Amino acid sequence: MEKINILYIGRHPEILETVVRLINNNENWSGYGAGSDEEAISFFKKINFDLVLLGCGIPKESEDILTNTFLTHSPKCRIIQHYGGGSGLLSNEILSALNKTYV
Repeated sequence: MEKINILYIGRHPEILETVVRLINNNENWSGYGAGSDEEAISFFKKINFDLVLLGCGIPKESEDILTNTFLTHSPKCRIIQHYGGGSGLLSNEILSALNKTYV
């Protein structure tokens, strides 16, 4: 089975590191983290992402630019807000967004 590629975009380095680590704890997922719009767009052009998580602290203007860029490049990619919380909440957000039932 091919891993599901997930990009987390966040402005807080410690949170970014933690979320990516939690994503990568699932053997079916490959997590990547970006701290800036430019870094996120660069990753997106190189890797086929199934899901993008938008973390706290991203200005609305940036969210709009990122969403438009990602959906233009990959219309099937899902983009959701990540509001924080423990690893269980993160897993539920991801599974709900992907509409899958396996962990």
